Amino acid sequence: MKAMILAAGLGTRMRPLTDHCPKPLLPVAGKPLIVHHLERLAAAGISEVVINVSYRAEQIMAALGDGSALGVRIAWSREDAPLETGGGIRQALPLLGQAPFLLVNGDIWCDLDPRRLPPLGEDLAHLVLVDNPDHHPSGDFHLDPRGRVQEHGEPRLTFAGLSLLAPALVADEAPGAFPLAPLLRRAMAAGRVAGSHHRGDWVDVGTPERLTALDRRLSALRG
Repeated sequence: MKAMILAAGLGTRMRPLTDHCPKPLLPVAGKPLIVHHLERLAAAGISEVVINVSYRAEQIMAALGDGSALGVRIAWSREDAPLETGGGIRQALPLLGQAPFLLVNGDIWCDLDPRRLPPLGEDLAHLVLVDNPDHHPSGDFHLDPRGRVQEHGEPRLTFAGLSLLAPALVADEAPGAFPLAPLLRRAMAAGRVAGSHHRGDWVDVGTPERLTALDRRLSALRG
């Protein structure tokens, strides 16, 4: 299985930290945030990784190279301007191939082992959901007792920014910038989105304050 890491965003919520450093390269416990993702993927046996880049792309590409130093092979998907999540995946499909792939938001940190995710079967997506954090108390979706993800319903959970996706979810869309969420909701309405509730560690590293808190926590664990 291949993985795709989303790393093309402008990092506006992280300013001023991202004025001169792209968000994926911001340090957490002594290494860039994106390196944590690559190391976890390599440990899970996922060696082929597609990364989309736009803002300060050259910096990211120079820092990671072909990925061999981290035990992976990186294929780069360059975007002249950010294509949003859906458009970024659509452009990267030739690099991803036709099999389901793991999608990872570049601005999260999570201890999930991707080997624990079940195969898609006939579904178009499997979403990893987590308890609602303080900064997003209303959540995103409902996970029903059958393990199906619904747009509506209670209780609600937050999408963790980790998912298994079938290329068919975006393959018929026109190239260009478009969000992924409407396609997921359409697939939910068709009964083709499963999910799982991850109860381990997860952080949306979306602000300088949360980045600092994660850095302190992981640095303390390293001793």
